[in-house]
Amino acid sequence: MKTTKQFSAAAVAWRWLLVACALALPASSFALGIKLPDQDAFASARGNAFAATADDPSAIYYNPAGLTQLEGNSFDAGMYGITYASRFSGATGGVNSQQEWAAVPHTYSTFSFTNYHLALGLGVYSPYGLSMNWPNKAPWVAAGVGQTGSILYIRANPVIAWQPVDTFSIAAGAMLDYSQAELITHVPGIDLHGRDTDAGFNAAALWQPTPKHSFGLVYRSATDMNYEGHVRFMGLPFPSQAAHLNYHFPQTAIVAYSFRPTTNWNFEADADWTDWSSLRNAPIQTGPVPAGTLAFNWKPSTMWEFGATRYFGEGWRASAGYIFSENSVPDSSFNALIADGDRHLFSVGIGKNCGRHLSWDAAYQLGIGPSRSVSGDGIPPYNGSYEFFSNALSFDIAWHF
Repeated sequence: MKTTKQFSAAAVAWRWLLVACALALPASSFALGIKLPDQDAFASARGNAFAATADDPSAIYYNPAGLTQLEGNSFDAGMYGITYASRFSGATGGVNSQQEWAAVPHTYSTFSFTNYHLALGLGVYSPYGLSMNWPNKAPWVAAGVGQTGSILYIRANPVIAWQPVDTFSIAAGAMLDYSQAELITHVPGIDLHGRDTDAGFNAAALWQPTPKHSFGLVYRSATDMNYEGHVRFMGLPFPSQAAHLNYHFPQTAIVAYSFRPTTNWNFEADADWTDWSSLRNAPIQTGPVPAGTLAFNWKPSTMWEFGATRYFGEGWRASAGYIFSENSVPDSSFNALIADGDRHLFSVGIGKNCGRHLSWDAAYQLGIGPSRSVSGDGIPPYNGSYEFFSNALSFDIAWHF
C-alpha cells in the first residue's frame, strides 16, 4: 500500500516531468512548434510553395484539389532525412545539443476517374515529430527539467477531389491520426510513454482562371491527443503510475498563388498559417496524484514560402526555394526541448520524368536559425541565447500507370 509520503514525493517528481514533457513534445527542426512541412522532394525543392501548383501525387498533402489535374493512377514513395542541432550560450558557458538524425517517410496513391471529373487519393505521412537530446551539462538538465523528448505522429489521409468546371476543383478528406510520445530524464530519472489516436478533416480548393495564374486554398482541422500511458521512476523507490496528458495539435490554413509566364517556368508564393493559440493549457491526470494544468500560451505563426521551377527538355526540371518561418513560442513558455525561433530555409532540387511511367525528384535544404535571446519570466535555466543549424535531403520516386 502506498504511503502519503510516497504520493507526495511522486507528485513532486511528476510535476517536474510534465513541465519538461508537456512543454516539449518534442523538439522540431523548424519553427511553428513541432510541425513538419516537408512531405515531398519536388515541393521541398520549391520551398514547399506548392499548394497552387499541386500537380503530382503529393497534392494529397499540399492541396488535394490538385488531384483532378492528374491522369491515370500513381503511387509515390519518398523519404525526408535531416541532421540538426542547436547551441545554447548562457551565463555558465555554452553547450551543443546532440547532433540528431531523423528519416521521415511518406507515401501517396492516386486514382483518377476522368469521365466523372473525380479523383481519389490516400496519403500516409508524418505532419509532426522529430526529437531533441541535450547533454547532462545543460543547465536545465542539471536542474531536473528534462533531457530527451521525442514524438511519433502518423496520419492516414484519404481524400476525394471533384472538378465541377474546367477551371475550378474542390476536395475534402479525413485525417486518421496515431501518435506516441516519450520523455526520458536522467535527473531525477523518469521514463514516460504515452499514445493516442484522433480524427480530423481537411478541405481544399484550386482555381486556375487562366493557364498563367493559379490560386490554392487548404484547411486542416485541429486534432486532440490525450496521451494515455504510464511513467516509471527509474532508480527511485516509486511505483509505476498511470497517466495521461491532453495535447492540442493546431488547425492550419494555406493561401497560395502560382504564376506561369511560360510553359517552362513556374513561380509560387504561399502563406502557411498554424494556429498554435489553441495550445494554451494542457490538463494532466495521474490517477490519485493531483497534477493540475500546464500553461503554454503559444501564438499563431506563419511560414512564408517562395519557390520557382524551370522545366527543360527530355523531362528534366530544376527548382529552388526559400522559407521564412516565424517563431511560435514566447519567452514565458520557452523550453529548450523546443528551442523555437525564427528560421531561414534555403532549398534546391532536380527531377525527371522518365517516360510515361516513372518519375523522380531529389532536393537539398539548408536551415539556419539566427541567435534568439531568452530572458525574463521564463524558467531561469533556459535564459540565454539559442542558435540552430540543419541539413536535409529528400527523395521521391513515383510510378504512373
